[in-house]
Amino acid sequence: MQSLDFMRDPAPRWMAIRLLHSWTRLPLPSNARELDETVVRQILGYFVRNRRMADTLEGIARWRLLQERVRLSMRQTEVALSWLVEEGFIEEALPAGSPSSIFRLNPGRLSDAKRFLDGADSKSLRRASVKKSN
Repeated sequence: MQSLDFMRDPAPRWMAIRLLHSWTRLPLPSNARELDETVVRQILGYFVRNRRMADTLEGIARWRLLQERVRLSMRQTEVALSWLVEEGFIEEALPAGSPSSIFRLNPGRLSDAKRFLDGADSKSLRRASVKKSN
C-alpha cells in the first residue's frame, strides 16, 4: 500500500508533471480513446482545490456522479419551471436585492393545475415539446 506522505508536500512532483503535460499539449497516452478531457479536468481540478484530499476510485466516482446529477437536475428543473411559468401555472418573482427568482403556485390556476395533474390537460405539454423540437 502506498504511503500518503505525498499529501504533505504542497506541490507534489506528480501534480507538476500533470500540469506541465496539460500546458504543453503533449500527445495523449495510448488509452486516449477512453479519456474524456472534461472528466480529467474535473478530477484534477478537484484535487488541486482540495490538496489534502485522498479518496478511492469509488469515492471519486460518487462525487462526480453527484455533481453530474445535480447539474442535469438543475437544467431539467429550469426547463420545466420555464414552461410552467409560460403556461401560467407558476408565478415567478425576483425580490429586491435577491439574485434568485422565487417561484410559487398561481392561485388563479389551481383548478387548471389539478386538471393537468390528473392528465386531462397533458396534451398541451406534449404540444409544447413537439413545438420546441421542431
